[in-house]
Amino acid sequence: MGRPNSCRRDDKLKICCLLPSGAEILYALGLADSIIGVSDLCDYPPEILQTKTVVSRSRVDPSVMSSEEVEAALRDILTKGESPYELDYEWLARELPDIVFTQDLCHICEIDAGEVNLAVRGMSVQPRVVVLQPRTFADILDSITEVGEVCCVPGRAAELVASLYERARTVAEKVKCAPFRPAVFSLEGINPLVVGGHWIPDLLQRAGGSIANLEPGCDARRLDWQEVLEANPDKLFVDLCSSDVDRHLREVPWLASQKGWQDIPAVATGEVYLIDHSYFSCPGPRVVEGLEILAELTHPDLFSGRIPPGVAVKLDADAAARTPPEDIASCFHPFP
Repeated sequence: MGRPNSCRRDDKLKICCLLPSGAEILYALGLADSIIGVSDLCDYPPEILQTKTVVSRSRVDPSVMSSEEVEAALRDILTKGESPYELDYEWLARELPDIVFTQDLCHICEIDAGEVNLAVRGMSVQPRVVVLQPRTFADILDSITEVGEVCCVPGRAAELVASLYERARTVAEKVKCAPFRPAVFSLEGINPLVVGGHWIPDLLQRAGGSIANLEPGCDARRLDWQEVLEANPDKLFVDLCSSDVDRHLREVPWLASQKGWQDIPAVATGEVYLIDHSYFSCPGPRVVEGLEILAELTHPDLFSGRIPPGVAVKLDADAAARTPPEDIASCFHPFP
């Protein structure tokens, strides 16, 4: 919907980006100066929230709440028929952006297309609403191409996508040399437990892991603890959505308190990793860095130097075996 996209060279687009992956893509394509409004969840690059007007705010802040508290707060909001986000309708009507980027994958994770379309419906000049909804690794790179075309920089997008595919191919070639594929499992939610879907199974497979009952592009879903036990993973990755390592450390005692925790092969061998979500839950260019991180965690004999400082911590199995669940966070140490 909205105004046509002529892509004249003398145009200076005014872009409102309401999802973190879109902002990351726009910056990577050199379009930072065209962005006039963002969501408060757009946190990369770090300076974005200091330099752009925030026009959409989440009513729930997971950085200061436990998973259980987030769950309760969202349930209360949705039960009342309300939105988890507050969108500045007046700003949109006043600033009249040419393009608004939004998503339609999850109405909990970020403001969705339905609410955005409702907001722009009465504007005197309606913007073009672009919905990004990648479900697989290839879809993510296709969304970069789409943003480049919509914003009149298809050449830049093509160069970026080619470079990202090349990095993915490098991982694929090395993975071919792996003598085996360890069983891997990824959690993006604790209490309630949520298994990563969409592009996460894709990344796990591309990084050289073996996963059961999860196909690239599938929905993220809740699961019972018994399913984690039955997966019997050699490596367990905890990359909670919208969470950094510090929050992971606050949440992990719940996992350690579950019956059978010590019997999981990944726990017994210390192959449990808590990983910053930024490289996984945001489907932008950095997802390739996430692939490289997973490749090193899955096959450290084949990959090295791919994990930035502060991004991952690893369980000390010996210490964990003699530590009560409530203190298990002390058994995780920076990796590598």
